[in-house]
Amino acid sequence: MKAKVIIVMPAYNAATTLEKTVKDIPQGFADEIILVDDSSKDDTVRIAKSLGLTVIVHDRNLGYGANQKTCYDEALRRGAEVVIMIHPDYQYDSSLAPLFADIIEKGVCDIILGSRVRTRKECLDSGMPLYKYLSNRLLTILENLTTGQNLSEWHTGYRAYSRKVLETIPYHKNSNDFVFDAQFLIQAAYFGFRIGDLPVPCRYMGEASSINLNRSIVYGIGTIKTLFQYTLQRLHLVKLGLFGT
Repeated sequence: MKAKVIIVMPAYNAATTLEKTVKDIPQGFADEIILVDDSSKDDTVRIAKSLGLTVIVHDRNLGYGANQKTCYDEALRRGAEVVIMIHPDYQYDSSLAPLFADIIEKGVCDIILGSRVRTRKECLDSGMPLYKYLSNRLLTILENLTTGQNLSEWHTGYRAYSRKVLETIPYHKNSNDFVFDAQFLIQAAYFGFRIGDLPVPCRYMGEASSINLNRSIVYGIGTIKTLFQYTLQRLHLVKLGLFGT
């Protein structure tokens, strides 16, 4: 019996790219698409409703991490067995979503990530800024070494989770900002979930969401801090709520 698949879209000012993102998702694949709007200033909500999406609106801007918390809470409440997060900014190829779900449904992995880093040339040719590429590579190496994983990229926003992952990880204790993503995967490694990745084409353009250099630095520091906390937790030197204790 096919698992119930729900796609979630954390959205902020995605009016110019939302329809293209949704139309690339194979028709009939997802049981439901939930868009959580983080108090956009454009027509994101109107367009989402016109496309038949389930729409939840934050009455004020809470942040990217807080948006995901609402996404996952609602997907679990609606009985999702596989949850796929796709940014509605048309940066990632949403037509590949069935591949992500299939691997999780078959029990091969608990989490699947869409990796933008198949080769250095391909990644840079897609438009990823050089400083983002270099920081991505350095942080990914550090995260793999610390957690024992062998992922090609830790910082993608294209992800699929089994229900068990979302029920186990205490994601409400995570940041409401961008470092939520890094915290979530480090938590997943701590809990022993099987994480895999698939190469996905990526598009960098003016409409695609992206954090600036200053926020990227804050994100990097937050990621390193979480790795340090992970290490202390694994060594039984501390007990942190981030890891369910």
